[in-house]
Amino acid sequence: MDTFTSFNALTRALPTTLARTAKQPAVARETAYYQAKIGDVRTIEDLVKDDRLLTYAMKAWGLEDMTYAKGLVKKVLQGGVDDPASLANRLSSGRFREFASVFNFKSYGKATTAFDKVQKGTVDNYIRQQLEKDSGDSSPALQLALYFQRKAPTIKSALNILADKNLLTVVQTALNIPSATSASALDAQISLINQKMNVADLQNPAKLQKFLQRFAAMADATSSSASSNASAIILGGGGFSGLNGDILMSIQKLHLGAGPCR
Repeated sequence: MDTFTSFNALTRALPTTLARTAKQPAVARETAYYQAKIGDVRTIEDLVKDDRLLTYAMKAWGLEDMTYAKGLVKKVLQGGVDDPASLANRLSSGRFREFASVFNFKSYGKATTAFDKVQKGTVDNYIRQQLEKDSGDSSPALQLALYFQRKAPTIKSALNILADKNLLTVVQTALNIPSATSASALDAQISLINQKMNVADLQNPAKLQKFLQRFAAMADATSSSASSNASAIILGGGGFSGLNGDILMSIQKLHLGAGPCR
C-alpha cells in the first residue's frame, strides 16, 4: 500500500496494532524484564549498570542510538532538568532532556522509578517506538508520519520543528517547502513555516490527522514523480510528474493548495 493508504489504515486501528506489537516475542520478553526489574532501581548507577534495563528505557524515549554512551547518560541524569545550565538542558537534542525529566533521580531520588511515567509511560513508549520502527522497515515515510503524530503534543512553535530534522522533513514535504531553505537564516525559516501553517493547529487531533494525511499524499507524490516520466502535474505551486490517479485523488480530497494548512 502507498503511504497515504497505510497511514489511514494504521491510525484507524492504532490500539489494535499497538497491542499486536506488544505481543511480539522479543518485545514481550524485554517488556517483562523491564517491568520485573525497574522497581528495584534506586539510583542512577542501578539503572546504568543493567544493560537490558538501560537499553529498554533509552529506546522508549528515542535514545536507542545512544545506549553506548553510558558516561554521558550518567552525567545527564546527575544534572537533572531543573537547572537551565544542566547538561540535559544544554544538549541540542531535546531527547536527553525528556529522558532526564522522566528518570529524574536528581529531584526524586529513590522514589523515581515508582512514578507512572517510568513504569507504564516507558512501556507504552517502547511499544510505540517498536511500531514506528516496524513501519519504517517497509515505508520510511510512514515511520516519519507516526513519529510526527507522537511528537505533535510537544510542538509549540516553528522553532520546535526546526530543531528536529524528522519533524522538519514532514513539514517541508507536506507544505512543499524546498529542503534548500534549511540553509537560510533562522528567522527566515521560522517566518516561512508560520506563513505556510498555523503551528497551533497541530494540537487539534482532527487538524493534525489532516496535516499528516497531506504529508503522506505528498510523500507518495514525490516518490511517484521520482520514478515516473509522465508529464508534470502542477499542484499547490510545485511541479510533480507522474502522479498516479489514486494519489492525485487523495491529495484533491485534502484540498491542498499553496496557502497555510489550517
